[in-house]
Amino acid sequence: MRKLPDGSVDLIVTSPPYNLGIQYNTYRDLDERDSFLAWCREWATEIHRLLDEAGSFFLNLGAAPANPLLPHQLVLELTRANPAFVLQNTFHWIKSITVTTRKGTTISAGHFKPINSKRFVNDCHEYVFHLTKSGQVPLERRAAGVEYADKSNIARWGHTQGEDKRCRGNTWFIPYETIQSRHKERPHPATFPVALVEQCLRLHGHERVKHFLDPFVGIGSSAVAAQRLKVPHFTGFDIDPDYLATARERLAIDAAESSQQLF
Repeated sequence: MRKLPDGSVDLIVTSPPYNLGIQYNTYRDLDERDSFLAWCREWATEIHRLLDEAGSFFLNLGAAPANPLLPHQLVLELTRANPAFVLQNTFHWIKSITVTTRKGTTISAGHFKPINSKRFVNDCHEYVFHLTKSGQVPLERRAAGVEYADKSNIARWGHTQGEDKRCRGNTWFIPYETIQSRHKERPHPATFPVALVEQCLRLHGHERVKHFLDPFVGIGSSAVAAQRLKVPHFTGFDIDPDYLATARERLAIDAAESSQQLF
């Protein structure tokens, strides 16, 4: 990141190691807490330097039930640092959910890893913190929105301007895609779905994004999202060559599939 010029990045979406002992190929994901937070301040300082004044930084963080404070501690570090980010929005990425419809039908959807515990419930969500330099960055709320369930609200509320699209809010149900082989299709222990990155891009306004950065690119979900939404310039880093090779393969496959859909 130190090789990139100041203010040259419009959007950052990333998910750094969580310091929870996840088994990566190369990185050792377990450090003393203060040391880990100090390392995070180091890379976040570079992100702050690179981010345009009107840019957005979406930071995906998860926690373990026995260690629930880490995401909040890290965000506090980044908002108290010098230079400091402003926490503009907090989103909850819902991986699995059970809801009861108006007709009384119970529906369960999504994927989660069961926890065998007498103390903790299954962990079915992660955080996405939206950080900016000023806290005043305008967003394309409807671009990442949803249609109205009750269509009468379109005419009832003047702020709709007659459009059947409302702000989605800060809870995003985005399940993982079903795969046949984790080793072949998701050879990384802590990925996020391409759809999660696409949601961040649309919310910020992907037409305004000329340079998109992911400093912990892993197997390339953010790169695939950038390719699908035609971001002109994407930069991604990772210390693991196998993950980078997989990212390049995913980009090639996604590009080929997109080309086939045009004919």
